[in-house]
Amino acid sequence: MFTKSTKISTPGESKKGECDMEGEKTKKRIKEIRFDMDKCNGCRSCEIVCSQIHASPKYSSVNPAKARIRVIIDEFADNYIAIRAGQYTEAECNARNSFTIRGREFGTCEFCPASCPSRDAFKDPESGLPFKCDGCEGEDTDTPWCVRECHSGALTYVEKEVEEEPKKTDELSVSVLSLLRRHGIEKVVDTIAKVAKEL
Repeated sequence: MFTKSTKISTPGESKKGECDMEGEKTKKRIKEIRFDMDKCNGCRSCEIVCSQIHASPKYSSVNPAKARIRVIIDEFADNYIAIRAGQYTEAECNARNSFTIRGREFGTCEFCPASCPSRDAFKDPESGLPFKCDGCEGEDTDTPWCVRECHSGALTYVEKEVEEEPKKTDELSVSVLSLLRRHGIEKVVDTIAKVAKEL
C-alpha cells in the first residue's frame, strides 16, 4: 500500500517550540492507493500512464516494463491484480508463502512489491536500477495518474486520519522535558551552564 502522511493538529498537541511528553497522542492524515480486484478488467492503463509519466523526457515513450505498477494477469480465471513497486531489498526472502485465489495458486513473489536480486520485476530493463512508486509526487495532480486513468474504478485514492503511537521517551528525556515546561528553556540552559562550570 502506498501512503503519504501529513501530520495534523489535534487538541492538546504541542505548539512549535514546546516539547511533547510521552503519552500524548497525535493524528496524521494518510493518503493511500487502494486496489479492488473485483473491478479490475486487466486493461493495463495504469501501467501505460505510469510508464509515460516516468519516461525521460516525460511522455516520450510507452513501455510498461518501466512502470511502477504491474498487473498480474490470469485470463482464464479472469483474475487481474495490480501491484505497485515498493522498497528495494538487497536480499531475497528465505521463506515464501503461496496464495490460492479463485482456484489458482500464486507464489509470494508474484505479489511482492519489492525489487530484489531473485527477479527482474520493478527494475529498469536497461540499467537494472530498482523502481519505487512515488505516488506521482511532484506532478501537477492531487491524485496519482494510475488512479486517474483507471476507468473501471479498481484503483482508488483515499484519505483518512489515524492516530500515531505515543512516542517512547527515556527517563532522562522525561525529566528534561518536565524541567523545560516548568522553568522554561532559558532558565534551564542558564542553570546547566552554571553547573557545568562547577564540574
